[in-house]
Formats: sequence, C-alpha cells, structure tokens
Amino acid sequence: MNTINIVKKKGNMMENKSELNDLNIVNQKEVSENPLAYENINRLLYKFSIPAIIGMTVNALYNVVDRMFIGNADYLGAKGLAAITISFPAMIIMMSIGILFGVGGATLFSLSLGRGHVNKAEKILGNVISLSLISGLIITIIGSLFLDDLLKLFGASQSILPYAREYMRIIFLGTVFQVTGMGLNNLLRADGKPKLSMTTMFIGAGTNIILDPIFIYILKMGMAGAALATIISQLISVIWAIQPFLSKSAKHRLRLINMKLNSNLAKEIIVLGMPGFILQLANSLLNMLLNNSLASYGGDIAVSTMGIINSVLTLLILPIIGLNQGLQPIVSFNFGARQYNRVKEAVKKAIIAGVVFSSFGFLIVQIFPQVLVGIFNRDPELLRFGSHAIRIWLMCLPVVGFQIIGANFFQAIGESKKAMFLTTTRQVLFLMPSIIIFAKIWGLNGILFAAPFADALAASITFAFFYKFIKKLNEGEVIPEKIEY
Repeated sequence: MNTINIVKKKGNMMENKSELNDLNIVNQKEVSENPLAYENINRLLYKFSIPAIIGMTVNALYNVVDRMFIGNADYLGAKGLAAITISFPAMIIMMSIGILFGVGGATLFSLSLGRGHVNKAEKILGNVISLSLISGLIITIIGSLFLDDLLKLFGASQSILPYAREYMRIIFLGTVFQVTGMGLNNLLRADGKPKLSMTTMFIGAGTNIILDPIFIYILKMGMAGAALATIISQLISVIWAIQPFLSKSAKHRLRLINMKLNSNLAKEIIVLGMPGFILQLANSLLNMLLNNSLASYGGDIAVSTMGIINSVLTLLILPIIGLNQGLQPIVSFNFGARQYNRVKEAVKKAIIAGVVFSSFGFLIVQIFPQVLVGIFNRDPELLRFGSHAIRIWLMCLPVVGFQIIGANFFQAIGESKKAMFLTTTRQVLFLMPSIIIFAKIWGLNGILFAAPFADALAASITFAFFYKFIKKLNEGEVIPEKIEY
C-alpha cells in the first residue's frame, strides 16, 4: 500500500513538474516576443517617452490654464491666482494618491509581465482601479467636511479664503476622477499603449481649455467655473482611458473578479508606489510651508508669484517626468527579464535627454523671465518681483533632469527604499529646513535661494547612489530581487 502511494505521489510530482515546464515555456515565449525585450532602445524610448512627454505636458495644462484664465480675468486677477496657489497642496495630495496606485501598479504590472506572470498582471490592474476608487471617495469626504480648516492650514488669508473655498469645494468632488485617471494612464503605458495614454491626456486637457473660457468669461462662474471645467475634463479622461481594458480583444482585460482587493498585491503596489507618493506628499507639505512663509515675508503678491513659478516649473519639469514614465516600463521589464545591458543603455540615454530638457528650460527662464510671468498677470508689482524670483528659484534647474531620472530609476527596478530616500532628499532633507533657516537670516530672498541650494545637494547625493549601483552592475555582481513574482 505504501509502495503504491509513493508511486502515485511521484507520478503527481512528475505531472506538476511537466505542467510547470509547459507554463514556463509559454511565459518565456511571451517575454521573448515582447518588443521591450528586443527592440532598439532608442526606438523604444522614442515610442514610450514622446507620447508620455506630450501627454504630461498637456496634462500640466489643467492647472496652468486655470491660472492663466483666472489671472487674466478682471474680477479675479491676483487674488484668484493666490487662491489657486493656496489650493495647490490639496491638489498635490490627490495627485500623490494617483501616483501611489498608478505608478506602483504600473511598475509591478511591468515587472510581472517581464516574468511572464500574465494572470498576476491582470489582478494588479483590477486592484489598482479598486484602490483608486476607494481612496478617491475617502478624500472627497474628508475634503468636503474640513474644507475651510484645510485651506487655512494651507496658508489662506481672510481675503483669499472665499476664492479658494469656491474652487476647492468643486475640485474635491472630482477626486475620484483625478486619482483613477492617473492610475489608468500609467497602466496604459505599462500595457504598451503610450500613444493611447497620450491621447487620453489630450482629450482631458483639450476639454479643460475649451470649457475654462466659457465658464470663466462667458458664464462668469469665476473660481467655480474653473473647477467645474477641470473635473468634467477628468471624468472624460477616465471614460476614455478605461475603454481599452474593457474591450473583449484586450490583451490584458479589466475583470470584475480581479477588482476584489488582494492584501498582498495591494501591499506590493503601495510599496512600489510609495517613493512617488512620499515625494508628492512632501511637495504638499513644502507648498504649505512656502505659502505661509511667503505670506509672512511678502504678502499676497509673493504667494501669487509662487503660483506662477510653480506653473512655469510644471511646464518645464513635466516633460522630464514624461520621459521618466516612458523609461519605466523599459527598465522594469528588462530588469525583470535580467537583461541588464538594456537597462543600462536605456537609463543612460534617458539621463542625457533629461539634462538637455532641464538645461533648455533654464535658458528660457534666465533670458525671458518677464515674458513668462506676464503670461499669467500683467500687474507691474507682480512682474517686477516675479521676474526676480523665478530666476533665483530655478537657478540650478539643469541638474534637476538628472536627479529625477536617477532617483526614479531605483523605483523602476524595485529598489523602493532607495527611491523613496532619493526622491525626498530635495524637499524634506534640504528645501524645507533651508526655507525656515534662510528666511530668518535673509528674509524673502532667503526663501528664494533655498531652492537652488536644495537642488544642488539632492543631485549630488543621487549621483553617488546611482554611480555606485551602475558600478556594481558593470562588475557583474548579483542584484538582489526585492519583489516576489
């Protein structure tokens, strides 16, 4: 009897081993046939990054266009600009949630496909959507209940509070659209559809650009009109972005069964998305500190100016973030497939492109500061101070391109702790303390010079980490795997 059982057990083991080998053959075939595994790196970077760069730049127009139309509306002007600036920390928090689940989910999605784990990739897709919907609803409830308290915490003065309240009351209602839309756009890129992701952003931003002047100038809806245009645009983006995952012909479909939350998957998604989330959360805290410091040392004009600087910086930096998003699936897939030479080639070329982008932006700021400020408002005092402030704040912009790519490289390969540390060095370790200390020593100018000081230090630390890792990779040392596949 025992002999029979042993023979049966061995037979079952052989059958399981045979099934596993068949599965590995299928997975290896899918990996080897994926263009990320063999296509020319230059072509891949172009294919994935250009749509992401265009898409992110277009996506930036949501807030930038709001500021342009509000700043140039006679009945809103500088106070409207200040209100948008005051509201920015809350909007960054929404963005951080979208990044937490979107970037974390897309990274894990790409790493799983690199290993040939298609079923896991589809479960990740479903869990990202569920996490986005739940978190969006929670933020809407909290934001609506504590609206005035939050705006005062963000630095709203009594004169600015009514404008900020009118704007954020509606923006909070659309949190689900913003968070879910960001998640879907990241997943579209990870699923090999960068052009569709770009198109989705075009449609959303285009709708916002059309609706803003209608609501603000024609219907005279003020801050509420700008906010309504934004959330309608975000809703349209979500509807457009989710269609490819619902199609019966989709390679990786969104299925209701996969939307059931899996605690292990959720944890992996959150771990990989945490660096970007922490960075955006730090940005929110930074903007709160900035708003309060600027209000104390420079009043509403200084707050309005920082809103303009943030808009310009967004337009200059988001192409680099788009480049980084295009790089992510290439690095993640090839790192998952252990094709390290392709990983090194891709990140090297992305860094060069990132530095070129940021250096070009630096030249524009230094040569045409008054033109950039004047796009948002022509108030003489705002033009004078804004031209001075933007030159100082963005003095070290050329090194920012490397810092963004270098820090986020570690996130793409699953080294979330290193990525989290490097992405927060600028805001948390250097910029926030520098604003407090420099302001006490040099006043308003001290606040401005804190930014280039933090940029230079953060880039130096990122270079040290990046150089050490690439050196290990060149020497053929074994790279420990941080994620279970």
